[in-house]
Amino acid sequence: MGEIEDAIRRADVETFTREPPKSLKARINFLLGQMKTTKAVAAELGVTQRSVERYRTGERKHPPGPIADRIEAAVRARWQPKVRGRRRKQAATATGITVETRARFGYTAPIGTTDDGRMRRLTVHLPAAYARRLFDAQQQGATDQQMRDIVAEGLQEVYFKDGGRRAAGLEVALTDIDYFDVSY
Repeated sequence: MGEIEDAIRRADVETFTREPPKSLKARINFLLGQMKTTKAVAAELGVTQRSVERYRTGERKHPPGPIADRIEAAVRARWQPKVRGRRRKQAATATGITVETRARFGYTAPIGTTDDGRMRRLTVHLPAAYARRLFDAQQQGATDQQMRDIVAEGLQEVYFKDGGRRAAGLEVALTDIDYFDVSY
């Protein structure tokens, strides 16, 4: 999973209206409600079916660190899907997304201008069309490079070209990401 997909998942978590269950027993019961069987939960978490039953009854309260991390990730991935879907739909149709990044931007520019890539820190609001393309690409299993291309195109049009008012022949490529964050 790449930086952009990670950022989208973090943004999804920020859209929650309630916090996911905190206790191990509550988390396991939530997963059982979602997946219906202890066998399915065990397969998802990479533990035995008996371990899931022990967690559910409270017989075992402290799983090893990696298993606790997998339990938390599984709960967060399934928590409030309607809220998450509503926020994504709103971003993709009306509000757009805000991208904050520090990355190296490379340029293809007309002769007489600099095309040397350099690190820049940007916070730019991208229109809904780019949010829709980014969410669709994620749903279709796009590679990190394909998602970078969508973001680079959005930043190119909104920030570097200022909506077509300057830098007509400029093409931007997003490389070396130091950090990347998305909010919607």
